[in-house]
Order: sequence, then structure tokens, then C-alpha cells
Amino acid sequence: MSVNTVSTFLAIGAILLGAGLITLFVLWLAALVSDRAQAILATVSYSFEGLGLRLAWVMATVATLGSLYYSQIAHFIPCELCWYQRIAMYPLALILAIAAIRRDASVRRYVLPMAVVGAGISAYHYTIQQFPDLSVTSCSTTVPCTAAWVWKFDFVSIPLMALVSFAVIVAVLLLDRPGRVAPAADTETPKAQEES
Repeated sequence: MSVNTVSTFLAIGAILLGAGLITLFVLWLAALVSDRAQAILATVSYSFEGLGLRLAWVMATVATLGSLYYSQIAHFIPCELCWYQRIAMYPLALILAIAAIRRDASVRRYVLPMAVVGAGISAYHYTIQQFPDLSVTSCSTTVPCTAAWVWKFDFVSIPLMALVSFAVIVAVLLLDRPGRVAPAADTETPKAQEES
């Protein structure tokens, strides 16, 4: 399989996951002002019950393997900001695997800050790829942080894929909060509602 094929596959995955994250964010905003949106968000959140750690682990593992593919098989040399993103992502794959096996929900307090920091680095890296003049880092001239090894669909690069990965990890861990009560189903029949 060629690097171009792998990059296209990963870019499409990032686009689909990113669209899901945007939809979830819009739903969350709507839930701030709408009871109906709040009920939908509660249902969505409840559907993730017990899956958060496993889904976060899968995302961290896919991101880690993708990163290793680009450096070890495609021979793309990581820039300084790529290394910082790896420092945030690689431990997540191991920590989340152990937490998923042990069903240790308390790991969230350690994992979420790592994922948020990684997302921030990814967002900055993607921004300076788009607007190189905004760069305030002193990346190498041989491997500049503003260069894009992958550029699919005129906007998807490796830092954007990493940003989506970190955001998915944060989202699924926040959606799967232990101790929540299932959304109440409307069990009254229409006739019972009329009588009351």
C-alpha cells in the first residue's frame, strides 16, 4: 500500500471524525439553551457508557501507529512540534490500554490534561502550516514545522489528523462519565397523560 493511499485513508478518517466532533459541539451548544437538545445530548452521552476508555485507547493506538508509519515506513522526518505531539500521544496508547483492561475510570484526570495539551500543540502546528508568518517557534531549517508532509483535500495535514485524534480522545472520555443516570424515557401513555 502506498504512502498516498494510507494518507488518503487517514485523511478521510480525520474528516469524518472531525465532522462528528463538530456535530457534537453544536449539539452541546444547543443543549445550553434547549431542553430537547439537552435530552438528545444525554442520550448520545448515555450511548457511550462503558465505552469511553476503550474508544479513547483505539484512537490513541491508531494515531500512534499512523505516526510510526509516517516516520518508520514513509521516512518522513518529524519536526520539533511533531515530537511534542508524539510525547503527548504515545503514552496515551499505553495508559489507556491499561485503564481499559482494569476498567479504571479514574485515569481520566491524568489522561485528559495530556490530550488537551497535545490538542493545543496540534492546533498551533496546523495554524503555522496554514500561516507560516505566525510561527513563534524556532524549528529546524532542515525540518521546518511549517512544512506539510501530507496535504490531502487541500486542508488535511498530519497535525490536523493529530488534533482530531486528541479531540476524539477528550470527547469520548467526557461523554462516558461514570455515575450518570440514564435519560428518563417517557413511559406514560397518551391516554394517561390526558387523564392527569
